[in-house]
Amino acid sequence: MPSRTSAAVRIAVLADSDTRWKWGALTARRIAPEDSRITGFVLRGRATPTARQLAETGAGTGAPREVTGAGFLRTLREEAYDVVVLALVGGTVQAMLQALAAAPPHPRPVVVTGYVGVVYEKLADGLLLRHGADLVLANSRHDAERFRAVYEGVGADASAVVEAALPFLGGAPYTPRAGRDTVVFAAQPSVPASREERAYLLRRLAGHARLHPHREVLLKLRSRPGEHTTHVEEHPYQKLARGPLPSNLKLVHGHMGEVLDRAGLLVTVSSTAALEALHRRVPTAVLTDLGVREALGNHHFIGSGLLTSWDALDGGHRPVPDEAWLAAQGVAPHGGYERAFDAARARVRDLLAGPPLPPPAPWYTTATAPGYLPGVLARHRLDTAGAAPAAGPVRRALRGAARSVYRHGVQRVAPVIRRLGEL
Repeated sequence: MPSRTSAAVRIAVLADSDTRWKWGALTARRIAPEDSRITGFVLRGRATPTARQLAETGAGTGAPREVTGAGFLRTLREEAYDVVVLALVGGTVQAMLQALAAAPPHPRPVVVTGYVGVVYEKLADGLLLRHGADLVLANSRHDAERFRAVYEGVGADASAVVEAALPFLGGAPYTPRAGRDTVVFAAQPSVPASREERAYLLRRLAGHARLHPHREVLLKLRSRPGEHTTHVEEHPYQKLARGPLPSNLKLVHGHMGEVLDRAGLLVTVSSTAALEALHRRVPTAVLTDLGVREALGNHHFIGSGLLTSWDALDGGHRPVPDEAWLAAQGVAPHGGYERAFDAARARVRDLLAGPPLPPPAPWYTTATAPGYLPGVLARHRLDTAGAAPAAGPVRRALRGAARSVYRHGVQRVAPVIRRLGEL
């Protein structure tokens, strides 16, 4: 059989939200052999990104095709992809792996997966749901060590873990200059979760703007009303900010890289935007005002030198990052970033050049997790053999209509009802 590296390599990226599409599409470009062709797919569901959200990711690939999970599996068998990047929540990754194990395409594609940012919760759960992929990408040396420890600790093969980096780091390095006095607060859809804590952050941001009337203060939002992201946003800042705001405080959307081009300080609770800013040497602050808690994710930044409060920032403090911490987190502000994907690229190349791949072998089976795996698969309409029950044309049509109605209700009707309830 001729090597699959002798012709253009076909790569399929499947994502289930805007942030995962950004990670998946850019990862595919980073690890792709030369002359690769990348085709994108997004899962139809609550968090299916809009055209605006897709454009703002800066992924630079063509518009992805919207599919169901079953439809994507059919496509893999019909269109013969060489590499598949699964940019999905852990349970959906596991469902795809089980389905590929039950009925693998021929030849079976190389399967790549990973995380879209900082891994601060559900480490073991998420990793074991991703086990069975050929590459489980770690965004830093710190993550790679943790990932291998989890797999080895349960007796699972850890060889799929490959150290890489976040694929969207880049942009022009920060240089202090006169007039560059913009403070950017990177909002997160679910951190913090409560209305009271989010209102507090907005008040402090507005207070900072009033204290520094000549400073531009930006609240960088992830979504517009009616749009959904990876996490549900119960209390959008747009709604909390209906009262009068200082004239120098603005709510903005857009590509994070473009916002960082103007930033003199990036402030966040625990957003991955902090790593983007640090990579460019933009001064960065991680807030402790609401505590340093696992639920907030800012515990990940212990030892970074970045933890501080609004009181300190109001007084002019600018945190100085710890260089050893930066290196362990895959942030390479002084060079070396472009080599971060060499190992992953080489692993993909070797797998494509080698013998046909066997079916995936996830650690979760009906022997290792008989009380857990069936429920994970049932949520994706798969049985424990990784097969989907046959559905006739009428049932498929009803399912499609039901999904459309549900999505319209969640993205359009529900926000209107919430607004009316507050009148």
